[in-house]
Parts: sequence; C-alpha cells; structure tokens
Amino acid sequence: MHRFRPSLLFHHRCLHNLQNAGPLCSQLKSRSVIRFSGPDTIKFLQGLLSNDVRRFGEPPREGNSPIPTPNVASVVVPPMYAALLTPQGRFLYDLFLYRPPRPEEKLDRTGSGPGSGSGESVEILADVDRSILDELLATLKKYRLRSKVDIENVAEDFICWQRYGGNLPGKTPAVEEPEAASVGWGSGVDSSSKSASHGSDVGCQWFKDPRLDCLGFRGVFPSGTTPPLVESDKQTDEENYLMWRLEKGVAEGSTEIPKGEAIPLEYNFAGLNAISFDKGCYVGQELIARTHHRGVIRKRLLPLKFLDNNGKEVEAKVSPGSEVINTVSSKKLGSVTTALGFRGMGVLRLDDAFKDTLAIQGQEDIKVMAIRPDWWPEEWFQDQQHTATA
Repeated sequence: MHRFRPSLLFHHRCLHNLQNAGPLCSQLKSRSVIRFSGPDTIKFLQGLLSNDVRRFGEPPREGNSPIPTPNVASVVVPPMYAALLTPQGRFLYDLFLYRPPRPEEKLDRTGSGPGSGSGESVEILADVDRSILDELLATLKKYRLRSKVDIENVAEDFICWQRYGGNLPGKTPAVEEPEAASVGWGSGVDSSSKSASHGSDVGCQWFKDPRLDCLGFRGVFPSGTTPPLVESDKQTDEENYLMWRLEKGVAEGSTEIPKGEAIPLEYNFAGLNAISFDKGCYVGQELIARTHHRGVIRKRLLPLKFLDNNGKEVEAKVSPGSEVINTVSSKKLGSVTTALGFRGMGVLRLDDAFKDTLAIQGQEDIKVMAIRPDWWPEEWFQDQQHTATA
C-alpha cells in the first residue's frame, strides 16, 4: 500500500510546473530521525550497513568547506545513503546518515576561532522511514548486544527537508546563496537563515542529496524552525517530491522498496551511492557481492508512464502491485511498485521493458511506457543489451 493518497488536483500541469519552477522545498513528513552516539557508533554501523561508515570517523576534507560562519563547521562531512539488509541480502530499511560537526570543528561566537571540545564525541543522525520507526529501533537494539552505542528516537527534535526542482542550481546553497550557510550565531543574514539555528547548536545545513545531484539538496533541521531558503511560495506538499522522484526512478523508504523482498541492486542502490563493494563484511553482504560480481542485473526499477490507446496520460487508474505484461507474448515483465497520477515506478525485466507493447494485466487498455533515466551509467544499458541477447 502506498503511503500517499493521490491528490485530485495533481495532474500533468503540476508536473510541468515542477520541471520549470523551483527551487521547491518539502517537509518530509514520511521521514523521522534517530540518533546514534557513543564510542562504538562507527564500528556498530560499519558492521550493519551497506555503505562505508568509517568516513564519518575521519577528519573532514577541506574541499567540503562552506563559507566561514559562526557555529557552523569550518569543514563538513557530507551525508551518506545506506541500507540495512536481511542476512539473505534483501532490503529492510534505508537511512540517510549525517555526522553533526564536533565542537572543535566549529567557529566560536565571534567567528574568529574553533570552538572547544574533546574531539572524542561520536554522534550520527539518521533520516529514516517514519512508518517503520519502532520496528527499526527494535532491530537496531537487537544487533547492539554489548556495543557502547546509544540509539535514540529524536523525532520530536528534528524534521527532514528536501530542496529540489527543475531550476535548482548545481551549486550547494552555501555557494549559490551565502545566507544559507549562516546557520547559528551569524548576524546580518535574512530571518529564514537565522530561524533555522535558534534553539540548536548542531549547525544544521543543506547538503547535496548523497544519491544523485538531480534530486537536489537534503537536510535535517531542528523542529519548530524554518530551514534557510525556505519561503512560503517555495514550500510545497511532499507529494510533489514523490512525483519528482517518480520521474527520476528513485524509490525511497520501506513502503516503496518492499521490505524483506527487494534486491538492492535491482532497485539501483549501486547507482545511488548506497553500497560500498570494498568495505568488507556487513549484514547481507554475500548476496550483494555475488550479484555484483556476476555482472548482469536482469531486472531494474524504472520510471513508468500510464497511457491510454491514444497516448494520453491516464490518471489514478493503476495501483501498486499491478502486473506489467507484454501484450504480444503475454509474458509478465514485472510489477508496479509505486503509482501517483499518471506516473509510477516498477521493477521490470530489461529485455522487454522498453518495447511499445507493454500494458497492465487485466487493464490492457492502459499502456505502460518505461523510461530510461538520464542518470543511469552507460554500463547498465550494455547490461540491457546483453540481457536481450542472452
């Protein structure tokens, strides 16, 4: 079941506006935040998650430095996308990981020097699917055993946001609009920038989405504040962010990515920077490594359009779970995983996915058009050709 109810007002004109308007901002009410802290935090997450979390234990790189701003780190560690899998290598949960700046990495109130701190504190914030929050917390605590790591639900303290849209510049907000970096003790900046810091010393800010540049910027900000660059005429419903992802073919969360069933490589996790293939062991690593080194992925998640016999978009007629077939051979190619309006996503066999003979089983008057995402690596198209001739 999909977590959103399609809006009756959401149609082609709205998508067209998304392509030509922006940047837009959405508060992600479907996401929540948990916090990991303690001396074993990095080791604990490294043994669980699909990505190489050791980067959070390394000194920040100078190349990631925003403009110097009081209470904001002089150098920052970019966020990371990762997944927790079953021992059999199936998807369970996705996490966006952020390492808040340590006190010794920040400028002080005057902006003239680093803050004080021991340098020993380890803290990671994780942006996770709200619908499975309690289950995720229980799973993490089951794996914790004797590790010295605290796992807290801080959903009341933080809110997740996404900044996206067709006109979104490629630069980080700190470069594009310097006020965006002025989160904290800064003065002489606009009220929206200052408001993001009041009541918090975590130095929150926008980051490039760790999956793809085309997805925009993501951040975790204190509850009750407005992030930098968010204005009333730019803020929009989360359904618009979902539609933006549908066009790109990027699933998110345990509702869109079937928990306990989905194979991460079929959901393009390698292309979304969620998997490290040289980090060593983690839960579910064996299937991921074997599938990757075999070299051929026969099915992948694709953006879909639903059309009538005249090629016009069909609104709200397709539901998740619908089977996609080739009407010539009656062969099942896969199923729709997410649907909203006339767009959706589905995991389809690549050998037939891009033919013009696809339809919804039992609704053969609804045609399915699979779209090749612009961000796909060239070798995935070679995989498609290899699969078609196999």
